[in-house]
Amino acid sequence: MAGVRAVVFLSLAGVVGLTLLVLGCALPSFGSWWPLFCITFYILSPLPLMIAKHYQEDMTGTNACIELALFITTGIVVSAFALPTVLAHAQVIHAGSCILTVMANVVLFGTICAYFYLHRDDDSGSWGASMF
Repeated sequence: MAGVRAVVFLSLAGVVGLTLLVLGCALPSFGSWWPLFCITFYILSPLPLMIAKHYQEDMTGTNACIELALFITTGIVVSAFALPTVLAHAQVIHAGSCILTVMANVVLFGTICAYFYLHRDDDSGSWGASMF
């Protein structure tokens, strides 16, 4: 039953995040669809850690592959927050659109982190508790 609740929570959080992102683009006072490019960061952010998970050899400590994956993931997440900020600074989008996009980023990246936390033991326990 707890697994079903987790899936429902994650899907609800994903819907709320995507709704905030679309509202930041589609409201008539904003009218710019540039913040929608943040979806590429949502797709790219889990990929380095998923790839590094398959190449993790030992269970003790961290290795260079995991550290590089965390570094690349951090760059992707920072870029997702920087894109709407830079667009708002350049006056390509409105400040309200930037705020809604940043709120969507917080919700969706929190959802991605929650997914990895809840499913850390699925693949033979290779993630363990050393990730966070």
